[in-house]
Amino acid sequence: MPPRASLRAPHRASLRAQLQAPLRAGRRPFFRRIALAGALIALLVAPAGCVSPRAAQEAAEATSLQVPVTAAFYPLAYLLEQVGGPGVKVFTLTKPGVEPHDLELTPKDLVDLPKMSVVAYLKGFQPAVDEAVAQQAGRAAYDVSAAAGLTLAAPAGGEAGAPVTDLHFWLDPIRYAAVGTALAQRLADADPAHAADYQARAAAFTSSMTDLDRTFATGLKSCATTKLVTGHAAFGYLAARYGLTQVPIAGLSPDQEPSAKQLADVAATVKAAGVRTIFTETLVDPKFAQTVAKETGATLALLDPVEGITDLSPGKDYRAVMLANLAALRTGLGCA
Repeated sequence: MPPRASLRAPHRASLRAQLQAPLRAGRRPFFRRIALAGALIALLVAPAGCVSPRAAQEAAEATSLQVPVTAAFYPLAYLLEQVGGPGVKVFTLTKPGVEPHDLELTPKDLVDLPKMSVVAYLKGFQPAVDEAVAQQAGRAAYDVSAAAGLTLAAPAGGEAGAPVTDLHFWLDPIRYAAVGTALAQRLADADPAHAADYQARAAAFTSSMTDLDRTFATGLKSCATTKLVTGHAAFGYLAARYGLTQVPIAGLSPDQEPSAKQLADVAATVKAAGVRTIFTETLVDPKFAQTVAKETGATLALLDPVEGITDLSPGKDYRAVMLANLAALRTGLGCA
């Protein structure tokens, strides 16, 4: 390596001492962003095959200085990534391809929760997560329910017994943005030195969701039918936002099997309203939707509840999947 690297060794040792001192005192270093940027630059500008052990070590140390946070499932993980940026390391309890309602946590998941600065979850959505958070997350636990403004109940003909609150808030971009703002504040509380960064990212995210909301409102303004027939009752907030009426085959939980009467009622609604499309999902067995489609002559189309991203998802992230959903809705509902 060039001699200049050895001449800068005392300066690097001094900088490292500054970074380690507050860590030993139990505080996050003020120069975290500088450490991260400096380490990455050192790796990028080094000639091929000439990355020094010191540069590699600094890069590893900079990565370890990211704020560790955990999200219960994909929509919350995406939010944390958007408002947290490169200074946040996001872990997700629900792995790709797993239906969130069916999540079973591993021993490692439980061991890692106490190490987190923030654990974002939605109380009542995943019982296994609720129990683990109560036992392991401590003061890092953050239930996003209040920020989401959960106001919808399960529709008639859904879950048996007392009404159940619909928790699928992220399908309404405006509610989703509100939770992003709340998570930015929670990150700022955990990492005050970078509060302005989190707030700026939250503002940018809100702007993006406002634009998405306008796109949906315009695209669904004039449709042949407003009856939204879905595999289960995941789309209540989307329907309410854009003037649609959700007609779910199953209730809020996709595991709930509809009765013969419920299937007959949905089929009757499809025929009476002239519905031509029934929407299925990526992570849910479509057999009941197929039954109604066969009975009514309707076709099937994919409408993704964005509970997780897989190879079968119609996009690589939340925004892309939502735009694919809009295209599917416009076709299925006959929108001009």
